Amino acid sequence: AAPVANELRYVPANSTVIAYADVRSIMDSELRTRLKAAIPMHQQGQEEFRAQTGIDIERDIDYIVAAGSTGIADAPMGGGLIVARGRFNDTQLEALAREHGGQVEDYKGKRLIHSPANEGGHQMTLAFLEAGLVAIGTKATVQGAIDAQLTSHSITSNAEMMGIVSDIASNNNAWAVGRFDAIATQANLPPEIASRMPPVKWFSAAGHVNGGVTGTLRAEATDEASAELLRRQVSGVLALGEMVAKSDPTAGALIKSLQMSGTGKTVALSFAIPAEVLALIPQMAGATEIK
Repeated sequence: AAPVANELRYVPANSTVIAYADVRSIMDSELRTRLKAAIPMHQQGQEEFRAQTGIDIERDIDYIVAAGSTGIADAPMGGGLIVARGRFNDTQLEALAREHGGQVEDYKGKRLIHSPANEGGHQMTLAFLEAGLVAIGTKATVQGAIDAQLTSHSITSNAEMMGIVSDIASNNNAWAVGRFDAIATQANLPPEIASRMPPVKWFSAAGHVNGGVTGTLRAEATDEASAELLRRQVSGVLALGEMVAKSDPTAGALIKSLQMSGTGKTVALSFAIPAEVLALIPQMAGATEIK
């Protein structure tokens, strides 16, 4: 996690999910180029956004770190926080906020911009944390991010979560790590599904986007018996997928790339979407437009 170690100091210690995306490399990837050529990307909307904020989504945002906590269901984004690294015109953003009824204040040495409250009484806050670094979320989550950095009480003190981050962050331009048990309690899963799920404590997902897409999904069960049950369940799904692949060559290329691994309490599933499959995107988009 070395590239985002500074940003993680703004993520509160009680966060149950953290995620990262290298926006710059994904925007420059071959996949992005193909998608942009095949599917309209609302260029006019991007131009209007840049004219108002001075932010070019294509070039000015380098990477983002996102985090969330359970137990804040009544807040926008579930109390989520986004920390973005890039090039931002602080003066232009503050002027835009004031023009639309926003309020500006200082909080422990940081400049905060609050949007007008919506119909539900919620408002969003943007904070200038450092040069080229902003935080976006509710007022409480943004202030919590500033407090986490000032008091050194951030997610970096969670050795278990940071250990998983260190394992998956290398060579991937997008990843996420979270407490599955904490999230599942808030997910309102149907009883017939929840009763069949082995107890899982941690989950992680990591991927690399370029010409193709490769990635790994990993779960850490509470004990080895639960992990073995999960492996059997995944094996059943893979067997079903192989049956489907026999009648669908395109799906077959993806299904054949799925590989399960893991020992002890860990279960992992790696995948790859080859460039050959991605090459079909323009054709699929064209067929949709014709219909």
